[in-house]
Order: sequence, then structure tokens, then C-alpha cells
Amino acid sequence: MKCRHCGSALQPFADLGSAPPSNAYLTAHQLDRPERWYPLRVAVCETCWLVQTEDFAEAGALFDADYAYFSAISKSWLAHAERYVAGMVDRFGLGSDSHVVEVAANDGYLLQYVRERGIPCLGVEPTRSTADAARARGIEIVEAFFGSDLAARLVAQGKAADLTAANNVLAHVPDINDFVSGFATLLKPQGVSTFEFPHLMRLISERQFDTIYHEHFSYLSLTAIERIFAANGLSVFDVEEHPTHGGSLRVFAQRADTGQQPVSERVPAMLLQEREAGMTGPEYYKGFQASVDRVKDDFVRFLLDARRDGKTVAGYGAAAKGNTLINYAGVRSDLIAFVVDRAPAKQNKYMPGSRIPILNEDALREARPDYILILPWNLKTEIMGQLGYAREWGAKFVTAVPTLEIA
Repeated sequence: MKCRHCGSALQPFADLGSAPPSNAYLTAHQLDRPERWYPLRVAVCETCWLVQTEDFAEAGALFDADYAYFSAISKSWLAHAERYVAGMVDRFGLGSDSHVVEVAANDGYLLQYVRERGIPCLGVEPTRSTADAARARGIEIVEAFFGSDLAARLVAQGKAADLTAANNVLAHVPDINDFVSGFATLLKPQGVSTFEFPHLMRLISERQFDTIYHEHFSYLSLTAIERIFAANGLSVFDVEEHPTHGGSLRVFAQRADTGQQPVSERVPAMLLQEREAGMTGPEYYKGFQASVDRVKDDFVRFLLDARRDGKTVAGYGAAAKGNTLINYAGVRSDLIAFVVDRAPAKQNKYMPGSRIPILNEDALREARPDYILILPWNLKTEIMGQLGYAREWGAKFVTAVPTLEIA
């Protein structure tokens, strides 16, 4: 395989064995059927430094009509989206004569705040389950995968954008060049695009290997993004750091041919920070596998010790990252009895691979486990607040990444 952006050679970065797609939750009648498992290996380009999965699964098999990730489930993420809309309206003077397009609009978690302000908006979302949820919020949705062809059709329909938002989707696209070029097409001459994604530098420094799964085709740094954007008609003019998803970047871009936004000093500063960390050299990427294995070993040791001591462990949050952790560690329901999730679309289903049952929150009160393993560790504070009542029976909260912690 060659780099999906520049076609250069790749070097190994991480090998997590094999796993089913992390959002392919199972129904009861699927338990007596085989699952599709794909190799889960990641490499880094020696030229543009784009970290990327090897291609085994097609996007259509990963993002299907029953896609079960709904953004609006998380209150902290909703608050983040509302702050984003307020900030963009203020910074770029958006109003009733503007047009906002969100790519990967999911269930309308963000565009609902755009609509509340009376700003015309449109969502692009390929998964039927979340698109229907967005429509229920009164949001117009184009149910399709985004790329240059769709962007051209939208412009021809008079739907060019003053602002495009693309949160946590840039990593999800197999053809990253076509995807990015679509934004250069869709923007009005002075339009602005924003992209949020987990920062690769944080993934490596904090051993966040559980954010590696088949639905994430790419793992991104500003170094790689600036090159990809420049090759596809966009120029970066600002970057911000945010704590979401374990540490993310929000990158601001404009059309390279017509944009007039001044370049913030934060752009060269972040590029320098990445360069000084070693992200433009091969040695930086070589020690990641060993750190991944240490996290896995500590996690399995905890679960085995808990079982030996007669303690029960339940999971909270049937997150994709949790599936990566559980499947790489080879954990099954003998070590984690069940996982609780607030999303109705996941309840009464089973975790892919491990086949651990997913239940509603009442199961915690009934079972009163000794330990509650928080799988979406990036929401640890929010979840511990929601489950404070578990302290009444002495339950302790556990996270495995970046290091095993019991609180």
C-alpha cells in the first residue's frame, strides 16, 4: 500500500491484530452468525507524515443505515457545538443571508444551533439512522458521502457555503484528496471551512491507541493537514487546540485562490511544536507499539485480578474506542459482565467481537458492580458525574488509557 495522499512509501506504526468494525453492534439473532474481522494495522507516510490504516474495509460497510453513533447523546459535546456556533457567528459575521453546511452532520447536534439563530443551513450525512434524527430536528439533510462531485452539484443548486463545518470526519474518509477538494469547491470566494480532529501528537504522547479503528482511515497532524490542504485548493489560516476527544485541533481554512483571511501566528507555532516533537522524522513513530502493549497488559492484569478477588466489573459507554481496547486485549464477558450505554440504538445489542451485552443504565443499579470501567475516557468527568450514585454501594471508576487509573 502507498500513501493515500501523496503515494509515497509507508513504514509501520501500530499493529492491533484484527477486529470487526467498531460500530458494527450485533443484535441477538446475529450471535449465531460469523462476524467479519479485518486486520487493524496502521502505517505512516515517510514523505507527508500522514498516519493511516491499511485498506481492508470499504467505507460503505462501515457507515451503513444502522450506524449507531449519535452525537447528541453527550451533553458536553452539545455544549461544545453550541459554543462553536456562537463563536463562528461572532467571528465571521454570519446572519440570515449566510449559508452554513456541515459535512457529517450526524443527528443534527450542531446545526440545530445554527437553525435556532435563523441562519440557513444544510447537513450532509451518509448514514440513514442519524440523518433521520437530524431531519426530526427540522434540518435539511443530503444523505450522501461528501466529495468533489457532490460539492459541485450543491454549488450548481445555489448552495455554496459561507461556512462549512467538518467535525471528526476528516479521519473517516478513504479518499482524503477528493474529500478536501470538495470544500474548496463548495466555499464561496470568501468562505471559511473549519475541521476538528483528534491531534496525532496527543494520540502518541498519551498512548490513545483505542482511537485507532477501521472507521478512522487517517490520524492527523497539522503538518500533514497543511500539505493535504495545499494540494487540494485550501490554505490554513488558523488553528486552535481543544480538549475534546482527548485533545483535538480545530483548523480554519479558506480557498487558496480567493481567501483573504490573515494567517494567525498560531499556525507556524503549532507546526514548530510538531517539528520539535519529532513528527517530521521516522524515529518519532517507532516506539508507539511498545507503549500500546503496556496499556493492554495493565488492563488485562486488572481484570484478571478483579475476577480472582471475586469483584465484578461492568463497562460504561459502548464507544468505538472501547471496542478497540476490548478486542485487542482479547476480553470477553467473563471479565466484563456487561456494558451500559444511554443510546437507545445500542441498548439490547452486543459489542462487536467480544459480544458483551449492552444494557440500559438500570442494569448498574441492579447489579451494583464493584468497578465501573469508563470506556469513553475522554468523557470521564461527565460520566462520573452522571453515575455519582454508584458511590453509595462503594463502586470505583476505572479508566485504562493512557494509564490504568482507579478512582
